[in-house]
Amino acid sequence: MRIGDAAAAAGTTPRALRFYEERGLLPPPARSTTGQRQYSARDVARVGFIRELLSLGLTVEDLSGCADRLDLLMDGPPQRCAGTGTGNRPNPGVAARRLAVIDAEIARLTRLREQLAARVGVRS
Repeated sequence: MRIGDAAAAAGTTPRALRFYEERGLLPPPARSTTGQRQYSARDVARVGFIRELLSLGLTVEDLSGCADRLDLLMDGPPQRCAGTGTGNRPNPGVAARRLAVIDAEIARLTRLREQLAARVGVRS
């Protein structure tokens, strides 16, 4: 299917598909004899999966780090998007790092709520 149809099927825009392709999240699609991008149902499913992961708080940069393994995540049980860091030290998984950021933000907001509640005399 052409880019407009694929974008509509994935619930996004042609511009987003080109952006995902530029960032390495979506492999370059096949081209027609006239040079138009041709997307498969699998490509559309991948775009939907990318959008789901982005809605869960992962960033494009997070996904770029494990773009070569997105199909594994789509097809089966969760796989870690971990690689090796500098000096052969393990690099924590993308999801683990994002969860740590979310947990830190929850802790910060919880402290903020407690401080505000104490200041204005509201009980939890």
